[in-house]
Amino acid sequence: MDALRGFALMGILLVNALVMAGPYGLGAVTDPGASALDRTVEGVVLTFAVGKFYLMFSFLFGYSFTLQLASAERAGASAVPRLLRRSLGLFVLGGLHAVLLYTGDILTTYAVLGLVLIAARNCTPGAALRAARILYGCLSVFLLLLGLGALLMLGAETAEADAELPAGLPELIADYRGDASSVVRANIGQLPDQLLAMLLMSGFVMTAFLVGLYCGKRRLLCDTGNHRAQMRRIFLLGAAVGLPGSLFMAMAVSGPLAPRWSTFGTVVGTVTAPALTAAYICGMLLLMKTARGARIAAVFAPAGRMALTNYLSQSLIMALVFTGYGLALYDRLSSAVVILGALLLYAGQLALSRWLMARCRYAPVEWLLRAVTLARLPHDRHDQPAASR
Repeated sequence: MDALRGFALMGILLVNALVMAGPYGLGAVTDPGASALDRTVEGVVLTFAVGKFYLMFSFLFGYSFTLQLASAERAGASAVPRLLRRSLGLFVLGGLHAVLLYTGDILTTYAVLGLVLIAARNCTPGAALRAARILYGCLSVFLLLLGLGALLMLGAETAEADAELPAGLPELIADYRGDASSVVRANIGQLPDQLLAMLLMSGFVMTAFLVGLYCGKRRLLCDTGNHRAQMRRIFLLGAAVGLPGSLFMAMAVSGPLAPRWSTFGTVVGTVTAPALTAAYICGMLLLMKTARGARIAAVFAPAGRMALTNYLSQSLIMALVFTGYGLALYDRLSSAVVILGALLLYAGQLALSRWLMARCRYAPVEWLLRAVTLARLPHDRHDQPAASR
């Protein structure tokens, strides 16, 4: 699980870096000055990263929920107060993250939807899986109909709507290059749009939560060796469904297709993203059963053990690079340079995580959240190892 978290952390960073670097990130608004290399880089990120890795984190969140229930039971404590305090801690951290650093925060969504998991903690594995299927099916149909409606809009209406998007960009760019107060003002100004996006994403987050809850209740990650044939089928089917959908999204958003295809392409990519996420998870689990895969897992695992600290520190470092908090390079770097910088940042996090986790049981933010969850200061001699939580 720690290795999967570490792997997901890399994908999250690549997506967030392009979004934080400027207003044109990932095709939200067409960048007239983008080079062929930049469009290719954005297309690769759209195809392989956008919409996939937050679902992997969501799946792991749902799976870890069952481990937290078991931990509370072993300690002879009531699980609900612990979990409610944890949700409150995540909500506060997420709120501060969204206002001060990055408006695309996911922690507040996890905190709110985590309440549904608490309410459903006693459900059977079968009920969790059925609920996930129903939720995914209903949301997918709704989004596909919405996307088809956008595709059938008159060309003139679409062009007029697209022309309105860049109107506020000069002010947004100036705010992010200004002082700290203007950065916060820009973040707050974007929160309503981000809230709408999070509402649309929340259905898929909840679906991944429930699938993780199902797998956790059945302890499927405890002995993956008995499920290799099933994981191979999921890997092949997930790639066969998810990869074409993601490629179509990339072509519609930043590729050769006309702008009118952008919304429909995004919807198709969003609906098929869970399939590619499932392929990633099963592919990584199968890989980690090999000698080479075990070595790769050992590289990712320390970063995954302190995923929350790494996630927030990524936003802090990028805010110092791109906004008026520091270098104010917002809208001044190409997508290719941004992704290269993100990979270097992640390499540094891998090294630092390995060093820190060899010396400490908890990273700073994990220690703080655990203190809030337990309502006491964590003590190593009493607590379970971080990797087993």
